[in-house]
Amino acid sequence: MYPNLLIPLLTALALALAALVVVAVRQPVSRRLAFRQVARRRTEAALVIGGSMLGTAIVIGALVVGDTLNFSVRQEAYRTLGPVDERVVAPPGPAGRSVAERMTALADDPDVDGVLNAQAAQASALSTADDRTVAEPRVLAWQIDFDKASLFGAPGGDSGLDGPNPEPGQVVVNEPLARSLSVGAGDPITVYLFGAPQSYRVERVVPEQGLAGVGLGGRLNRDVFLPPKAMDAAARAAGAEPRSVTFVSNRGGVEGGEALTDQVTADIRQALGPLAGQTEVETPKHTVLRDARQAGDSLGALFLMIGSFSIIAGALLLVNIFVMLGEERKSQMGMVRAVGMKRSRLVGSFTLEGAAYALLSALPGVAIGVAVGWGVAVVAAQIFQGWSVGGSSIRIAFAVTPTSVLNGLAMGLLIAFTAILATSVRISRFNIIAAIRDLPATPGRGTRRRLLVVSTALAVLCAFVAVPALVRSQPDATYLMPALALAFAAPALLRVLPRHTVTTLVAGGVLVWTLLAPVVRPRIFDTPSMSVYVIQGALAAFSAVVLVSDNQKTLLRPVRRLLQRPTEGGLAARLAVAYPLAKRFRTGATLVMYTLIVFVLVLLTEISGVLRAGVDGVVADATAGYSLRLDYNPQVAGDRLLSDLRGGPSAPGIAAVTPLLNATGRATDPGHRSPHPLDTAVVGVPDGAITGITFRERLPGLNNDAAVWKALASDPRYVVLDGFFGSTGGPAGDYYDPGDTLALTDPRTGRSEQKVIAGVLDNGRVFYPGTGASSTTYPVVLGERATRELFGAQAQNASALVRTSPGTSPDVLATRVQGEQLSSSLVATPIESDIRRQFDSSTAFFRLMQGFLALGLGVGITGLGVVMVRAVRERRRTIGILRALGFRARTVQRSFLWESMFIASEGIVLGSLLGVLTTWLMYTNSAAFEGLEGGFPVEWTSICVLAAATFAASLLATVGPARRAAAIRPALAVRVTE
Repeated sequence: MYPNLLIPLLTALALALAALVVVAVRQPVSRRLAFRQVARRRTEAALVIGGSMLGTAIVIGALVVGDTLNFSVRQEAYRTLGPVDERVVAPPGPAGRSVAERMTALADDPDVDGVLNAQAAQASALSTADDRTVAEPRVLAWQIDFDKASLFGAPGGDSGLDGPNPEPGQVVVNEPLARSLSVGAGDPITVYLFGAPQSYRVERVVPEQGLAGVGLGGRLNRDVFLPPKAMDAAARAAGAEPRSVTFVSNRGGVEGGEALTDQVTADIRQALGPLAGQTEVETPKHTVLRDARQAGDSLGALFLMIGSFSIIAGALLLVNIFVMLGEERKSQMGMVRAVGMKRSRLVGSFTLEGAAYALLSALPGVAIGVAVGWGVAVVAAQIFQGWSVGGSSIRIAFAVTPTSVLNGLAMGLLIAFTAILATSVRISRFNIIAAIRDLPATPGRGTRRRLLVVSTALAVLCAFVAVPALVRSQPDATYLMPALALAFAAPALLRVLPRHTVTTLVAGGVLVWTLLAPVVRPRIFDTPSMSVYVIQGALAAFSAVVLVSDNQKTLLRPVRRLLQRPTEGGLAARLAVAYPLAKRFRTGATLVMYTLIVFVLVLLTEISGVLRAGVDGVVADATAGYSLRLDYNPQVAGDRLLSDLRGGPSAPGIAAVTPLLNATGRATDPGHRSPHPLDTAVVGVPDGAITGITFRERLPGLNNDAAVWKALASDPRYVVLDGFFGSTGGPAGDYYDPGDTLALTDPRTGRSEQKVIAGVLDNGRVFYPGTGASSTTYPVVLGERATRELFGAQAQNASALVRTSPGTSPDVLATRVQGEQLSSSLVATPIESDIRRQFDSSTAFFRLMQGFLALGLGVGITGLGVVMVRAVRERRRTIGILRALGFRARTVQRSFLWESMFIASEGIVLGSLLGVLTTWLMYTNSAAFEGLEGGFPVEWTSICVLAAATFAASLLATVGPARRAAAIRPALAVRVTE
């Protein structure tokens, strides 16, 4: 992922490594100090390397997820297109034959590798092999010359179809159709062509590759290839005409030819001449590869956003460790500074030590990151299958690119180097005499004038920038600018207020703004970018932790009597809270790690709960009393199908049938997110037939849902959309409103009309094709009259909505109707079951993200373990003195365990509260949750299980250090040397 970042990241990494090499060569004393510390503290070094390794692994894992999805969607080009770059679809009849003749001349174009004419028809198939009857209504029948097909595309390339044409009475089927029918070579099948059954025997099964997987826009194509002239004979017998399809292969390979799409498309239109207005020129290869890039970037960005919180936790782990190292080596650093070592040399020593940890963690981090990406791919494959329509989901295939590995490695190392350098500079600033005497650091008496001037100027600048950002609801700036203005104002406030008051005011102000920003500007979430969620979570966690850390004594007042008890337990409790209160920075850094991760885990848990609670309302909004959506072949069914449904064997189970007009179109994006036309499934609804489907937004003046449907029937300017129109990934936002316009075009004639959005549906699921069309095909709903006026003969009744009679099972009725109308290629989709299945998959996807984020929880727990290991070493002499004064080993051990419990509990509670509160504010203000009317449930059970697991893991991470502390012998501990 992100090839555009590769050169900048590698350049920055090379410069950083070169600087480290220069420091190591020119400062031998710093080098020896650094490497000696790494060799001496092997246990601590292993923990540091483990934490840094997880940070790198998370970055690489997120990028590998993006690679996998990008590769998986691109594989669709190989499976369903192969050498096909353009597809020219002509109407049946003489016009289609004329188009095929004109397209033959394109073979001499230097940008074209091949032109292949074919005929196609929507069909269905039936198998009775092994005494089992298996039907498949979604079949594409093709008549293609295999000899010409084998030569189609680049010379020496694989077109996907080769071998001899099937003999009369035999057919060639591809693997998806063979799987659906459970047939193999030699098995008999019945193919319904133009409504009439034709008996064949399977000659061979071909892999789903290139022309053998080709279709007319679906992700999964069940193809049957007929003998020569078989389709013509079946069409004549039925008094019909097959569809003429011409495939064009651009010069270059499967992906390379896509660059010539625009030029070849222009050449095709020129070759068609006057027939261009009756013909649809499609560019499926360009669409598939564009979708691959969008899907890979979108999912990769999503996991990178989730991983960002773990990356922040990993950086804080490094900062915390080096702060503790500085505290532990304070006397040593004071002595070396006293004998003449410059501050820059001290910074160099710490930076080299930290760089050594980071470099040692790099390769294991890469391996773990790739393994994490593989694990996500395996689980995601099952989830995407749940989102499929007719088995047409994206087929997840694991992939990893060197670009992503190098990008992830460079990001991980640069983040680590930056954190280490910043911390090294900070801890190198100390009073030499105070350091030698091991005296606590004291804050400066006042704010420096230069700092005051600069910070005040920055505060004013941020406040100035925040005003237009708020007015425009710019996501990142709306959160950041006011928060930065408050932070930069702190030095000025310190001139007039005590430090504690300023810290409380600034941290409280940032926290309140972070929580209330969605209330004040709810449109800040109307963006596909994930950065706004990272900023929101980081600001909430940091500000809350600073607020709590600076007010720990106030928060502990309710348990003051417990702490002051004159017992061994009371003494252990006082020791447990004494160090966190005294070392606020390191306690705060550990708290932030816990708070960040628990915050996001609880947020994901709550979103899953909202989805589960809202599914019944979504089903009611989406169905409006309809139980089934039917999709069928209009050429075969005609008007007969509706009469059969109303008077056939299944009629007792059917209360009402509402036919829908269907056409394919293209539309501009009313949300202005993409400059490219969007593929649309145009749906024409009969006047007054649909009034129960509800809207979340309506055009002013249309006071209820029935008024919107009435306006749609009476005024051809109006259309309605659902909230996902034009969505390319990321959370659904509110990108368009009633009154906005779009241009709707018939791709065959080029005729275009401006349409006005009359309403935005609560849920438009019933209007999505049920036959496995591309995931980037969006429904546009018009009145029946408006549909016929714009699309003419292309608009046909190809789908219907069915209300079932009381007591009739939609799933049972769907199976029965599909069997009765197999000749019409009818596909019956139970709407409620389909929606619930997709909601279950969405919930599973959130669980997948929670599992990915669990790595970050590992970073936090590792951080607590490292802090406690370092605390044992730092407090060695203190423990020895306490033991010499009569403290029992059990008391020391208990105090360490309670200290970790105190820190972990605060982090868990803070993260849980922020997660629940933030999700509630998003639920009440974000357009992404519109239509989910099931209320806001607090997932107590899941949150308690998460808290208990985190608490137990934290306790286990502290058991070892606590036992080591209890085992310290007083006589050895009070000695200066170890």
